[in-house]
Amino acid sequence: MSANDPLVAIKAKALWMRRRSFRMVYEAQMGHPGGDFSATDILATLYFGVLRHDPARPDWAERDRFIMSKGHASGALYTALSAAGYCPEDWLSTYMANGSKLNGHPNRNYLQGVETNTGPLGHGMPVAAGIAIAGQITGAEYRTFVLTGDGELQEGSNWEAAALAGHRKLSHLTLIVDRNRLQQGAGTEDTITMDPLDDRLRAFGWDVVMLDGHDHAALLAALCAPPSTKPRAVIANTVKGKGVSYMENQAKWHHGVPNAAQFAQAMQELV
Repeated sequence: MSANDPLVAIKAKALWMRRRSFRMVYEAQMGHPGGDFSATDILATLYFGVLRHDPARPDWAERDRFIMSKGHASGALYTALSAAGYCPEDWLSTYMANGSKLNGHPNRNYLQGVETNTGPLGHGMPVAAGIAIAGQITGAEYRTFVLTGDGELQEGSNWEAAALAGHRKLSHLTLIVDRNRLQQGAGTEDTITMDPLDDRLRAFGWDVVMLDGHDHAALLAALCAPPSTKPRAVIANTVKGKGVSYMENQAKWHHGVPNAAQFAQAMQELV
């Protein structure tokens, strides 16, 4: 793998994002690090290998649109936006502080690069479908990507949007599901059965790809593939708390906060 290979840069960005977002949670003593870490590789691949965007022109009409529907994973999103040039790195040290532009959930009124406010789950998919419909009507070339949590798909609004997208054949819409199989307090399958998630989405008229959500090459290939005649769903199988041994696959780290010893251990493991 050469130094010019985009996968090298994506891997480096993902490592930096994990380390920086965990420091943000530690310093703020608030956050959702488990979901940050399951989504980090997806976000790094999007911002540094897939999305057509320009931080110097955040409202550029031809930009690709990205909706972070699982807005509680704001730490991961903010590190991606900072690394991409949408805000100075020193802003990250203000995460969740009084008066900070970096709220616990992203707010487009405070930070360039945020397409829409998210946090209440189940809203991002309908917004993304609406954006894709607007592009379809006007003949625009931009693509719309939306990242949801898997527990979030228990919200019925997502399935209304999925049905509409399939009906309208929104070929420039891509749904990415962060399939870490955990939500606050329990496993997704113990709460409301999601599987077979791929067949459910196909029944709504979607092309579906299932892959390892921490495999940058697989993500890059799936997200850069030319649009078909249908909306595309990428089910990214991930690990909640990926990269830190005591966090992985632990529901309590949905919104856990590290103590000093845990923070030090995580920094040793995230190399």
